[in-house]
Amino acid sequence: MIVVTGSASGMLTKSLAEILRCRTADVEIKRFPDQECYVKVKESLKGHEAVIVQSTYPDPNAIELLLLQDAVRNSGAESITTVVPYFGYARQDKSFAEGEAVSARVMAKHIGLGCDRVFTVDIHNVSVLEAFAVPVSNLSAMPTIGRFLADDSVDAIVSPDEGSKERAALAAEAAGIPWDFLEKKRIDGSTVEIKPKNLDVGGKTVAIVDDIIATGGTVIKAAEQLKAQGAKKVFAACTHGLFTGGSLPKLEAACDRVLSTDTLERPTSVISAANCIAEALRNGSG
Repeated sequence: MIVVTGSASGMLTKSLAEILRCRTADVEIKRFPDQECYVKVKESLKGHEAVIVQSTYPDPNAIELLLLQDAVRNSGAESITTVVPYFGYARQDKSFAEGEAVSARVMAKHIGLGCDRVFTVDIHNVSVLEAFAVPVSNLSAMPTIGRFLADDSVDAIVSPDEGSKERAALAAEAAGIPWDFLEKKRIDGSTVEIKPKNLDVGGKTVAIVDDIIATGGTVIKAAEQLKAQGAKKVFAACTHGLFTGGSLPKLEAACDRVLSTDTLERPTSVISAANCIAEALRNGSG
């Protein structure tokens, strides 16, 4: 097995290669003056099982992945596994209005053309997997996040809403601590209360856990209200730290700690998704 590093996932790929005890391929990736991407595998991969690791966000990284797949195929790789740590465009998984492009389906179709199997990590909508024409598995970094939080003395885990409660449950099970989900209750025309459905957060260090933190608005409001309800500390943890619109400083002001994995390389990337990927590669499936 040999790992091929995309420019969006260097940190994760380094950790993955160390766990698997395999080397990384010699690859050249550069941009021309017009910003078109150039990819070259500078060695023969004949007889190797190649594992390409590349997130598809922002857009230029998606094009780079397609070129990486073609270069690896042309270098003679026996098989190609594509690991997409953060799958860009996964949130548009169906047409909400006539004439809309279903971007998740388009991405899945084209990524699947260039490889023999695919792994994603905490993809936002698992229904996207149905669009792949090759074997695909979605892996979860939630157990890894849960164990990290337990080591960081977190007492309880909550999800931002009921729709994300399965992620919180996975993290909490690995951590061996209780979990709950947050409910919104309208008090009056201008006041909304956000609190756990059953959990008493008084005196506890609580982590809000989700797959993606983008603008962070919900997490910020939840952190403020959890503290008002007596939480000693509030952490925010996610697999994919998008932190759009300059939201990270606001999150750090509202939370005692902000954590994410290395599916997207951020200052908060203190947890690695490499272990769950390595386990799946060794087992041959998710």
